[in-house]
Amino acid sequence: MIFSGNANLALAHEICAYLGAKLGEATVSSFSDGEIRIKIEENVRGADVYVVQSTCCPVNDSLMELLIMIDALKRSSAYRITAVMPYFGYARQDRKDQPRVPITAKLVADLITTAGADRVLTMDLHAGQIQGFFNVPVDHLYALPVLLDYITKKKVSDLVIVSPDAGGVERARAFAKRLQAHLAIIDKRREGPNQTQIMNIIGDIKGKSTLLLDDMIDTAGTIVQGAQACADKGAREVWTACTHAVLSGPALERLQQSCLTQVIITNTIPIQEKQRLCPKIHQLSVAPLLGEAIRRIHADESVSSLFA
Repeated sequence: MIFSGNANLALAHEICAYLGAKLGEATVSSFSDGEIRIKIEENVRGADVYVVQSTCCPVNDSLMELLIMIDALKRSSAYRITAVMPYFGYARQDRKDQPRVPITAKLVADLITTAGADRVLTMDLHAGQIQGFFNVPVDHLYALPVLLDYITKKKVSDLVIVSPDAGGVERARAFAKRLQAHLAIIDKRREGPNQTQIMNIIGDIKGKSTLLLDDMIDTAGTIVQGAQACADKGAREVWTACTHAVLSGPALERLQQSCLTQVIITNTIPIQEKQRLCPKIHQLSVAPLLGEAIRRIHADESVSSLFA
């Protein structure tokens, strides 16, 4: 059985369509003071239940919906509960990189486990080690096959995959290897939260098409500065691809005014109508990938072939 909160109903319906199942009936609303109110409207006793919920904007409401729905299902005697989180929020604070700061990724993992989730299915975590924060099995998928399929069909010549920072080199290298493309790295110095300064580009991009690859685009500052740096170094055209389109604050305006040719994103996070109408943004669906993972988990089949 598949249920969903309000964070990404469209993706939940696509997953159900792939599986040939119907979305479970549940009331997900709020009391007048803003408290989340949830009621499961059908029998789930002994069922293998999957809760599809990205913890995206409004982040705290989405997270509480997930936790309360898991608790409701647990208290309704569901046999197994899998939290399907296409986008795992609060993942950027995954370590103590400064004095007196929290590790919110660990806190959220503990909350989900305590609520009653038996396993977690997620996609493109901001840092792979977050899997170790959970005390339940975690299936960590990558949007790489979906993005690869699209880029391959575009048949871009002289393509160079560019990592926007040192932390994304492994992701960019894997992408470049499958496309038989060259690799470049942007040396970046972060000046503060959501503020970056491009320093240098390691690799030859002059006269070539470049694809900036990242796990998420939030305010788009990093991507836009990276794209401009590539253009300044003589790139013929600059594309970007990411899994999670957070697109908060000035992101849309920055992308529209940038030198980017196209912004390729997935639907792990729903985008607003004005963002959908932006001619530079192209959204791909990860519903078949998530749906297949759910099918295999339910049938106790191997999911590892989907990790590539």
